[in-house]
Amino acid sequence: VFRRRKIGFVFQSYHLIPVLTVEENIQMPILLDHKKPDREYIDHVIEMLGLKDRRKHLPNQLSGGQRQRVAFARALAPRPQVLLLDEPFSALDYQTRLTVCDDIYSIIKKEHKTAVLVTHDLSEAISVGDTVYVLSRRPGRIARSVSVDFPADLTPLMRRNAPEFKDYFNILWKELNENG
Repeated sequence: VFRRRKIGFVFQSYHLIPVLTVEENIQMPILLDHKKPDREYIDHVIEMLGLKDRRKHLPNQLSGGQRQRVAFARALAPRPQVLLLDEPFSALDYQTRLTVCDDIYSIIKKEHKTAVLVTHDLSEAISVGDTVYVLSRRPGRIARSVSVDFPADLTPLMRRNAPEFKDYFNILWKELNENG
């Protein structure tokens, strides 16, 4: 079902296969679908994510940020229409988290992908999203939807310093306290 709908997944845990190289891990979903990888596109994804010099490395030779980039490249490799990102930055240290988030945001925009990001980090949701949905307690239902509007040229890191960031944060914080 998911393959037909072209959905890519990135989880907080990288789930890389330890005996496969970066390049082999990235190609895995295509090979599992019994298709031939598009070498040109795989090279493009590897280049975009800054993994060119790491393509023959094993996962244990990579930093956490590099492993998450491989997981993201693996999700992009089959050219999905939609990316489901389940707390993909939560296992990273704060500085790496901000950098990887900026990079992945720009790739999602450049590749014209739709992404659904699940996060418990309110600042991350505001800085990355176009719309933030606040869920109620169990059973989780949408309690509120807030459209987030920043100038198009701002990266997630730049959005955090924009004057309207504070307003979005306060609106969503209040909502979380009322519904969380």
